[in-house]
Amino acid sequence: MVTEPAADVEFAVLSFEILDRLEAFFQSMPGLRVVQALSAGMDWLMPYVPPGVIACRAVGVHDGPVSEWVVAAILAMQRRLPGFIDAQRLAHWDRSSAEGLTIRDLGGQTVVIVGYGSIGRALGARLAPFGVHVIGVTRHARDDAEPVSALPRLLPTADVVVDLLPLTPETEAFVNRDFLALMKPGALFVNAGRGLTVDTEALLDALRAGRVSAALDVTEPEPLPADHPLWRAPNILITPHIAGATERWFPRGYRFAGEQLRRYSAGQRLLGVETPS
Repeated sequence: MVTEPAADVEFAVLSFEILDRLEAFFQSMPGLRVVQALSAGMDWLMPYVPPGVIACRAVGVHDGPVSEWVVAAILAMQRRLPGFIDAQRLAHWDRSSAEGLTIRDLGGQTVVIVGYGSIGRALGARLAPFGVHVIGVTRHARDDAEPVSALPRLLPTADVVVDLLPLTPETEAFVNRDFLALMKPGALFVNAGRGLTVDTEALLDALRAGRVSAALDVTEPEPLPADHPLWRAPNILITPHIAGATERWFPRGYRFAGEQLRRYSAGQRLLGVETPS
């Protein structure tokens, strides 16, 4: 077991902290066979993985925390909590202000989850007790999900659209002007996937026009500069890519990495193997 790169290392566990030195990191491990990420998304890592090295994502590690953040964001936006938090800072008690707002409970709402993988399924399970109608969307139809081709039919019916897409050449700017134009007026767009899956200018225009509201844990660019107009857009909640950052995610991540290492040592099939684009 080693904590620094060495020529004889075969199995490496990596997280975002070494992003600025990935290329040198891989060059220092010519014997590398497997790289295990502690993240669910692999776009930050895959361009650097040497040919012939198996790369694996952290399967299941972030499902609970990310899906809980999405539920929290939906509840906060549907109950207009950001505005009431602003009033709290001003010590301003005014129940009449709620009368002019559309405050919604979740029962009976339709939530379309675009990118219905393990996090999407965990989200669906957490939304079910609220009486929500959940529709998952994946590239191809499955027993529990609609195909992407169904989006023109689904988006106009959705009260909430959740983006959990990974970043690939096919998903970059997937949420564009046409996508947003199909959404029901007043619907909520939630992004806990990747910032680059959204056309930021198109989202800004939809927010300014009052067509949609948004809750974002990821943005493009990221980090979001202090002078970026997204900060001042109406009807938006922004958090700094922290949906999965709960206190227990590191132990979960290393338990999963330990299981992968056991599988590797035993010659068994690894989980979460990522296919290069």
